[in-house]
Amino acid sequence: MNLEIPLWAGIPASILLVVGGVISLIGSAGLLRFKNFVSRIHAPTLGNTLGAVCVLLASILVFSSIQQRFVIHEILITLLLFITSPVTAMLLMRAAVYRGQRDRGEFNSK
Repeated sequence: MNLEIPLWAGIPASILLVVGGVISLIGSAGLLRFKNFVSRIHAPTLGNTLGAVCVLLASILVFSSIQQRFVIHEILITLLLFITSPVTAMLLMRAAVYRGQRDRGEFNSK
């Protein structure tokens, strides 16, 4: 089995890895920059999802060129990431809003 990565796959894959790392780093830096929870949840959710997609695209490119066939495992991971990340963010934001309303006494206690 030839494990050398062709140049046509190696250069775009390395660019995708660097871009994915930078995007993930910027998204994670949003945790320090923003003040409240609702603002903080956006930067890591969007940044890390896009960063992970770049890394997965690089993986698809490299392993497809090494195995000389289209690799589909990473596409499944990407789809699951796109489905679960926004849902998790929405649930966390709803819980934060509910908790804020409960702490302020906006709910009628019966």
